[in-house]
Amino acid sequence: MSDTKITTVIFDLDGTLLDTLEDLKNATNYALKTCKMPERTLEEVRRFVGNGVKNLMIRAVPGGEENPQFECAFDTFKEYYGAHCNDATRAYDGIPALLQELKNNGYAMAIVSNKIDSAVQELKNRYFPQVEVAIGDRENLSRKPQPDSVYLALKELGRRKEEAVYVGDSDVDLDTARNAGLPCISVLWGFRDKAFLTGHGAKCFVEKPIEITDVLKRMNQ
Repeated sequence: MSDTKITTVIFDLDGTLLDTLEDLKNATNYALKTCKMPERTLEEVRRFVGNGVKNLMIRAVPGGEENPQFECAFDTFKEYYGAHCNDATRAYDGIPALLQELKNNGYAMAIVSNKIDSAVQELKNRYFPQVEVAIGDRENLSRKPQPDSVYLALKELGRRKEEAVYVGDSDVDLDTARNAGLPCISVLWGFRDKAFLTGHGAKCFVEKPIEITDVLKRMNQ
């Protein structure tokens, strides 16, 4: 490492801090059922997530956006998920303790997500009061894997990219970190497994949240 210390941790949300998969599956299947389409399994939805809810529904709906019922399904999904996004969602075990430990040690923290911005703000406030900044899907802001949301988070934190690390669970996160010029820590409790992540260039892995503190210590030695 250079003389610049890591002072800042940028987190992905779904699959990294929050286990949202069950609620996403339920909203997907409610929309599909309402529009008389075949429902999807949990594993299918796991494969579909990572690029925002519109892409989730494009993958879930037969024929994607070409399906004349797509807008019906997507609108139904958004309405249902807005009302039920916290039914089964929870922070992964060890995440609250990790965030408190990072805060106690003076790290600045942000969340960047392709989830709708209003939901990201609500979830941050509900689950992660230790995190100062949260950036979701906003108008006129390119979504991950473009680096814009990471750069905006760093600007709001008053930190430089040279002192930041990115933490995520997917190939989208690896690409986001690469595009932003940040090192990436890949978590193994999320929506993608180690073989998949390795195939997309991941090199640094953690199996438990608290291990992130050890990685940061090594980076700062």
